[in-house]
Amino acid sequence: MKPDDHRAAEAWLRERRHDIAPLARRQRLIAALLGVLVVLQAWVLARIIDQAAFAGAGLNALAPLLVAWVPLLLLRGGLAWTGDRLAWRAAQQVRSQLRRELFDHLRRSGPYPLRERPTGELGNVLVDAVEAIGPYFAHYLPARLLMTLVPPLILLAVWPADWLSGLILLLTAPLVPLFMALIGQAAQRASQRQWRQLSRMGGHFLDVLRHLPLLKAFNASRRETARIAQTAEAFRRRTMQVLRLAFLSSAVLEFLAAISIALVAVLVGFRLLDGEMAFFHGLFVLLLAPEFYLPLRRYGAQNHARMEAIAAAEQILEVLALPAAAPAATSSQVALRHGALELRDLHFTHPGGDTALAGLDLRIEPGEHLAIVGPSGAGKSTLLLLLLGFIPPESGEIRLAGAPLEAAHLAAWRRRIGWVPQRPHLFPGTLRENIALGCPDAPTETVREAAQAAGILDFIEALPEGFETPIGEGGRGLSGGQRQRIALARALLHRPDWLLLDEPTAHLDPDSERAFVAALRNLRGRVGIVHVAHRLETLHEADRIVVMQGGRVTDSGDWQTLCSRPGPFRDLLEAPA
Repeated sequence: MKPDDHRAAEAWLRERRHDIAPLARRQRLIAALLGVLVVLQAWVLARIIDQAAFAGAGLNALAPLLVAWVPLLLLRGGLAWTGDRLAWRAAQQVRSQLRRELFDHLRRSGPYPLRERPTGELGNVLVDAVEAIGPYFAHYLPARLLMTLVPPLILLAVWPADWLSGLILLLTAPLVPLFMALIGQAAQRASQRQWRQLSRMGGHFLDVLRHLPLLKAFNASRRETARIAQTAEAFRRRTMQVLRLAFLSSAVLEFLAAISIALVAVLVGFRLLDGEMAFFHGLFVLLLAPEFYLPLRRYGAQNHARMEAIAAAEQILEVLALPAAAPAATSSQVALRHGALELRDLHFTHPGGDTALAGLDLRIEPGEHLAIVGPSGAGKSTLLLLLLGFIPPESGEIRLAGAPLEAAHLAAWRRRIGWVPQRPHLFPGTLRENIALGCPDAPTETVREAAQAAGILDFIEALPEGFETPIGEGGRGLSGGQRQRIALARALLHRPDWLLLDEPTAHLDPDSERAFVAALRNLRGRVGIVHVAHRLETLHEADRIVVMQGGRVTDSGDWQTLCSRPGPFRDLLEAPA
């Protein structure tokens, strides 16, 4: 990780404190009160012991001091508990807010920017990395606050009682953050490597689980098990390295604090023996010396939480750096007219430099069944991503009924389109829940109409539980054709104006393919269909076929016209399968 990334992550963590500003103000007040109570408690206790040991005061004489000391002790404990509760609330508030921001950013990013990031890594960021931010606010920041407020208050109380002890405290206090910084540099690098290893391990493990049947079929499961074991062992070593440095840091800080307290105690003891110091002042200083170093030691011990939070913040910032569209307006804010869809001079280049669209011009009439064909890499899938709003064009524009389709129209536009991908995903639940995915409150009659239009109603009603039939993850228990027609019913549920199909019959058997094509035939004229096709034989029903090559339209016409003349379509049709 570059130093700039480290600094950016730490600056980002500092900015997050604005989210908890009201709680932080209350924490500062509590920290200041704790410093005052520490001094008062030590003064009262020293006075009680001095009066009892050297002034011969009895219980009656000491009663006011004892009565004062007990509330001070209880108040200090109550304030410490309240401070911990406030710190926990602050951490919880930051984690909740951060997860909302991440989910919103991923939702606005869409699938295109996420295609290169393993799902396991994203899950690790959303769960583990966000959790690692919590101790920074729950433990590190309160410890730093106590370190900045309590020792100066104690020093102000010690200096009038014994300037020499105050000088020792003043000179030894900077050693704690100094050694912490020296050790912390190595710990920071180790923590960053640990988080990198955890992300890779999470992504690899999830990918293995998702493709376990494939690994078993090719007898590769044992090899992948060994690789997971190696990755886990590497992560264990990284973790132990981080813990070793953390314990070393704590041990050094404890040693420095113990030496400093011992030095103060020796000097106070010698001067008490020589009669150069009153017992009350000496005891008062000795009681405050451990309290002076306690916030410093606690701050040093919690520095590990800071390092982990910075390493986690670097992972979070990588996700937040993914390109995302601006928040879309709701359908109540935008009214889209019904009309032709025009694509004018569209250009798009993938991040790797490959040109996907190079001046694409296309007009699609309402109710038209348009089929798009072309060789691999012609830009067909990129065109669908543009129409879905998952990516913006580099130049050119998309117009609906003559008006530009802006990013602010995205939510309203998506309510006007239905999408059937090549491999639709069905979620665990009932058939009704999967069909009504985009409209969970849709009436039963509307769900039946969508199923009827998709040609799946007879199959569903023949089941014992009908629409309430449960299915497994990915549509387990259904055939490929049934899954595809359920996806079509899902797309038709909200009665879209446009239906986008991404090679929907590419993985179907001939019978399932014929059933799907028949369902599309029944939709002719009722909805505009943009059909990216894999099997050219399924395009007889299309009103128009467009051939794409090199990111632009190279030929266009109906089936008979394109088959009757030489050209790109004939070349595709006659190419070996």
